[in-house]
Amino acid sequence: MANQISESEATGSGWSATQVYGLAAICLALGLALGYLFRGSQTQASAVSAPSQAIPQAQAGMPQQMPTLDQMKHMADKQAEPLLAQLKNDPNNADTLNKVAKIYESTHQFKDASDYFGKALAIHPKDVATRTEMASCLYYNGDVDGALAQLQQALNDNPKDANSLFNLGMVRWKGKNDTAGALQAWQQLLKSNSQLESNKKAQVEKVMAEARQGQAN
Repeated sequence: MANQISESEATGSGWSATQVYGLAAICLALGLALGYLFRGSQTQASAVSAPSQAIPQAQAGMPQQMPTLDQMKHMADKQAEPLLAQLKNDPNNADTLNKVAKIYESTHQFKDASDYFGKALAIHPKDVATRTEMASCLYYNGDVDGALAQLQQALNDNPKDANSLFNLGMVRWKGKNDTAGALQAWQQLLKSNSQLESNKKAQVEKVMAEARQGQAN
């Protein structure tokens, strides 16, 4: 992957593309990607998958190569075109804005994604699910403090929101090296969501155990 993505293709935040892909890949492998632990029950806008064309087709017998961020940006722009056309006539359609944001989020264009999530939030500022998605994008774009601010606002609006509490812990842990603060957020998650599905509870407990182990070392 590092051979396919150069430092010149880094995000505007100063993180290299390798770092962005690496962090996202690690989180996805653990099932702990920011904003995705409880997807389905809370996000209002329909999820939009990354275009299949974003990954260049491999030659016969050859493995697929990871596309560059520029290639993924190009494909996201193409997929978003019809939605952006709709926004010209209906610029305050929060659902369409969220769909555009999710296209850019799914192709690792986190700055663009957070901008569109922000526009949707300007219309519906109490939309906790959208604010949590925006926080994820800010985090992956290197804006740790911005992500924390959005998560805190989400929890002001809904103190029991499981996604926001989970992600607050992840950002504190990975972004601020604040293990104690992370554990506090996850403990609050479990305390305020007693009906949490067993598999999701297990995920939270797993990451708590990993944080404690790291704290002890």
